[in-house]
Amino acid sequence: MFTQVKPKRIALALAGSAILAFGLYNVHSLSNVTEGGVLGMTLLLQHWFGVSPSVSGLVMNAVCYALGWKLLGKEFLFYSLVSGGGFSLFYAVAESFPPLWPQLAQAPLLAAVVGAMFVGVGVGLSVRAGGAPGGDDALAMVLAHGLHWKIQWAYLLTDLIVLSLSLSYLPWDRLLCSLLTVAISGQVIGLVQRAGKSRENRISGEQTKARE
Repeated sequence: MFTQVKPKRIALALAGSAILAFGLYNVHSLSNVTEGGVLGMTLLLQHWFGVSPSVSGLVMNAVCYALGWKLLGKEFLFYSLVSGGGFSLFYAVAESFPPLWPQLAQAPLLAAVVGAMFVGVGVGLSVRAGGAPGGDDALAMVLAHGLHWKIQWAYLLTDLIVLSLSLSYLPWDRLLCSLLTVAISGQVIGLVQRAGKSRENRISGEQTKARE
């Protein structure tokens, strides 16, 4: 079924999930900084319409993954299952320990920057492997593929739309921290995804020519 599955990409997806889970538990869960994308939209729907995130999140994530499967293929779905499953496992492990930096709860600006780095590197590695640990990531990959954009701009677009709507109930200081974290994480995701790709493509091209 998945003829192109590679252990290296599985390891990369799991490493990204572990970094993401570590950062979200030890940084973002303490800072009370909201997110863009699917998570931010679930919080918005809960605030204004009383829709539980367990319901809205399930529906929106399912739609995003279905779009990704349709446009990006079966391999995308496989690596997304690896990334998403790995994230759940690693987050459960992280929760069994107390947070490493509880003082970040009193420093939302620092938490926004540090958290963005963990999210950027973690998601970037998973996306580079070909999967999406969450619905937000699947949607960004679909937009980047369909619009031929760099992936960081797809993340920024979806996050800005949701955060703009969140102005209807969030105070400015929290929203500014949120804007900072999504702007940084999106750029880091793009950098991690592209890092070394030109060299890999060049080596692959040289190997193909050698075989010919």
